[in-house]
Amino acid sequence: MANNQSANKKKRRRSNAGAFLISLLAIAGFTCIIVFGYVFINILSVTNGDPIINLEVEKNNQNQTSFLYAQGSDGKEMEILRLHGSENRIWVDLDKIPQCMRDSFVALEDKRFNDHHGVDWIRTVGVMVKPANSGQGGSTITQQLVKNITGNNEVTYVRKYNEILTALNLEKNYSKEQILEAYLNTLYLGQGCYGVETAAETYFGKSVSELNYAECACIAAITKKPYSLDPIKNIEKNRIRQVECLKDLLEQGKIDQATYDEAYNYDLILTTDSRYVPSAEEIERQKNKEEANGSSEFNSFYVDFVIEQLTDHLQKELGCSYKEATGMVYGGGLKIHTAVDLDVQKKLEDVYVNKTNWLDKKAQSAMTIMDYNGRVVAIIGQAGEKEGNLVLNRASKSPRPPGSTIKPLTAYAPGIELGEITWSTYILDYALRYQGQLRPKNYSGSYGSDSNVTVQVALAKSLNTVPARIIYKNLGFKTSYDWLKNKFHITTGVDEKDADLSPLSVGAMTYGITSLELTAAYAAFGNGGYYYAPYSYFYVEDSQGNVILDNRNPKGEQIMSAETADVMRHMLETVTSQSIGTGYDYKTRGFTNYAKTGTTDNNYDKWMVGGTPYYVAATWYGYDMPKTIVTSANPAGRIYKTVMDKVHKNLDNDKEFEDTGNVVKRYYCTHTGKLASSSCYSTAVGWYNADDLPGYCRGHYYSSSKSDDDDKKSDSSSNSNSTGGASDSGGSSGSED
Repeated sequence: MANNQSANKKKRRRSNAGAFLISLLAIAGFTCIIVFGYVFINILSVTNGDPIINLEVEKNNQNQTSFLYAQGSDGKEMEILRLHGSENRIWVDLDKIPQCMRDSFVALEDKRFNDHHGVDWIRTVGVMVKPANSGQGGSTITQQLVKNITGNNEVTYVRKYNEILTALNLEKNYSKEQILEAYLNTLYLGQGCYGVETAAETYFGKSVSELNYAECACIAAITKKPYSLDPIKNIEKNRIRQVECLKDLLEQGKIDQATYDEAYNYDLILTTDSRYVPSAEEIERQKNKEEANGSSEFNSFYVDFVIEQLTDHLQKELGCSYKEATGMVYGGGLKIHTAVDLDVQKKLEDVYVNKTNWLDKKAQSAMTIMDYNGRVVAIIGQAGEKEGNLVLNRASKSPRPPGSTIKPLTAYAPGIELGEITWSTYILDYALRYQGQLRPKNYSGSYGSDSNVTVQVALAKSLNTVPARIIYKNLGFKTSYDWLKNKFHITTGVDEKDADLSPLSVGAMTYGITSLELTAAYAAFGNGGYYYAPYSYFYVEDSQGNVILDNRNPKGEQIMSAETADVMRHMLETVTSQSIGTGYDYKTRGFTNYAKTGTTDNNYDKWMVGGTPYYVAATWYGYDMPKTIVTSANPAGRIYKTVMDKVHKNLDNDKEFEDTGNVVKRYYCTHTGKLASSSCYSTAVGWYNADDLPGYCRGHYYSSSKSDDDDKKSDSSSNSNSTGGASDSGGSSGSED
């Protein structure tokens, strides 16, 4: 009885265990059905759904090499430089990629590419069974494209699953041709090359369209291990895989035996080979690059300026961040049509690199040359050999106190425009008593001659006392500074400090002005009173050929009347045409010149700015760590003349400035500054706004209607139009030439 009970218990336990096992299997089976059902549905929905990767968008978003162009001496535009970061990529449409390149990659990487639908299940299973199957991995070209675009190379089942689904999705939404084109333009091929075009140029100095089967097989061989199979670094290892590629081409019927033999025996000549002879296209490209950059291994200062200005404009005009703007310049596939005049730039660089006519070889200098519509035709930021890319450009990035070159901007032009002065207005040449001191002194070290001089003479001789009086007594600090900042667009002023007597009258600014901004300001005296923002490129296209920035039709801002600009130009011409003028020794030979020189306190800075009917330019000379320039001459003037003489050597010297305003030339009485009458026995010639003539002389006496001797006695410690609170630092001794 006991035995029967024990047996029944065992049967019940076995029955319960079996039922549990069946239930467990049923649950597992049901779960598998659900999971596999979900996976199957997911595969179907993803595979047949909208594109996971938009190849057109990815094409536009890929880092692509940018190109710089310039007009050559023949007037035709030519490529002068390519810009790229760590990724050197030039996208090439499939019809520009030769069949031998397409065949080589398909034969070596994915021989069933044209037959499968994104995944080669035979290879995939083969790799799972035997990882070293035929020396190939399991990934198809389509799968490799997914990795190239996503950058995901994790060795996980989840990543592989997603890769497979994405590959199937791609094949549903794009043709084999579209997929192959994207693949050949996104894969990494060593030496920083992305895509077959830059690889062809890097390894063979040719465009991809010029390659043969041997060269294509060599490039295709790199794909598996770009570092160790780089033919420049490891030609022997590359050769093994290159031959493997050629054998695959033969076995797959892509080439015949004769083509195989020819390719097998072809002597590869890489760009590093002593036997390498560049193609005509490569020679032309290098010639253009040398024309743009000279013999230097570094980019010219002009190219640096283009990069800096373009990066800035992309932020301001398109709302890009600095990182985005930099990415576009170096990886946006931009076509940048620069405004450089290669001939002028070359002559400028020749003088600066060789320090031609330099008084002190240790001194530094910078110079900008523009036309009268904002085009920067040449720029240089240092003397001597350039030692890197994007080094300090003193012409555009280093403001220095402008000395007397500031006077036309802050005193003379606004004074004429506002009817406060004319060419022949007499003003006392004597310092003002300001804040308890007499200031400023003239360059001679004196407080002035204590006699009246005309505005024109004061400008030509670069007296400091006269513009100081014009600013203080006639204009006021606010008006003077407003002209500097808002009309002439000098951006480096410090409002609370530079709206004062010394900065405005003798250029003792907190930081100073750059050669670039000073050149743009002075251009207004030669173009009828218009300010044009300086630009380094005509226009810029994105990778799709859309114009995103355009300077081809620059719009100038009328900052003064044409009459004022013309009178100022004629007055500035006397700086070089009259022997009393400070620029008399530095005029451009054979051409009409208008100019202004400048010197700062302690002879720390020397300037020369001026223009001819062709160009306007500003030259700074000094030391990076300011110290006294020991010379009686103006080194900036010497450099300016040396450069401008070279630039103008073969230009037509019959070209003259044209007066655009209603200005007239009249004789004036040298005693009164009024228009000469029949009784005036001493006269001189001046230029005037026809609508604002000074009236005729009625008697011979010295006029001081715009100034009086009481200034020498009174403490002029305030000014009704002053900004207040700013000190006149350095004004007591500051005297520019």
